[in-house]
Amino acid sequence: MPRTFVRLTHATAEGTASGIYGVIVCAAMLVTSHAERAWQEVLAVLATLIIYWAAERYARILAERIHEGHRPTWQTVRQQLTSGWEMVTASALPLLVLVLMRLAGVGLATAEFAALGCTTALLCVAGWRMGTAGRLTTVERLVSTMIAGGFGAAMILLKTLLH
Repeated sequence: MPRTFVRLTHATAEGTASGIYGVIVCAAMLVTSHAERAWQEVLAVLATLIIYWAAERYARILAERIHEGHRPTWQTVRQQLTSGWEMVTASALPLLVLVLMRLAGVGLATAEFAALGCTTALLCVAGWRMGTAGRLTTVERLVSTMIAGGFGAAMILLKTLLH
């Protein structure tokens, strides 16, 4: 198998994992935010996700240095700094839901719950797609979907209990 194919497959899996993680972090920020305005919440979520992205990229570069025993090449650094952005971009739809709901005159708490509903739906879709790509049976795909969606449902429950 050509090296390029393996690398693209890994990058795709890495991007999917980063996106799922980003949606979960976005949901966690929506749960714990005490922002008084939607734009403040959007900025807090994006800033947090960018910090998480930078920390993860740094950790990967540092881990390579530790385990390979030499400085990472410029190609490695460039590859790390140009990948994993799905962690940030995956939050676009839930944040758009938050902003659109506020623009429609809905209260901030209700808009947050709508955005959390969006994150849960995105996680369910990811769970279903993982099951499909993994050639799981329909029952196994439903379980995969329920587990992924369970993270979003847990965030909604947590938001309900905290606020």
